[in-house]
Amino acid sequence: MTHTVGYLVGSLAKASINRKLATALAKLAPDSLQLREIPIAELPLYSYDYDADYPAVARKFKESIEGVDALLFVTPEYNRSIPGGLKNALDWASRPWGTNSLTGKPAGIIGTSPGAIGTALAQAHLRSVLCFSNVALFNGMEGYLQFKPDLIDDQGNVSNPDTEKFLRKYMDAYAAFVKQQIAARAAG
Repeated sequence: MTHTVGYLVGSLAKASINRKLATALAKLAPDSLQLREIPIAELPLYSYDYDADYPAVARKFKESIEGVDALLFVTPEYNRSIPGGLKNALDWASRPWGTNSLTGKPAGIIGTSPGAIGTALAQAHLRSVLCFSNVALFNGMEGYLQFKPDLIDDQGNVSNPDTEKFLRKYMDAYAAFVKQQIAARAAG
């Protein structure tokens, strides 16, 4: 059985190293996963003033999340936390109160940064937000990658065999988690 995974890239930059990582993850994922991006760049800043009449872009965003089996967050670390654009997207996804599109979704987190600790602090903050949003978090493996020049090209090819092996292992473990979570939800 194939499961559809929506991935959100935390960086809004077109040349983002995390976008390259997301492309690599899609290539390295097992056949049981189909990955597609859920874009966040066009979302306006969230305000509860929109709750009575959500803008079309926000409705489409929520529908995209509801239309996938699982989520994968591929994020950089900005100022020791998650990027503002990603936090804004999570606010849109979880609002208005009582219409949280994230509830129960199996989700993984991974990211890359030029810094030695990768995206460890951003991922810790993101876990906190996702736990509050009632997401089923993949905790079997963590992925904090230090990005080096030419590690991943624009087509998602990974130049370091050890990194490629790690990313493939991450995606295999994530796929098993998604399958288990979906089976558990179906069993009730």
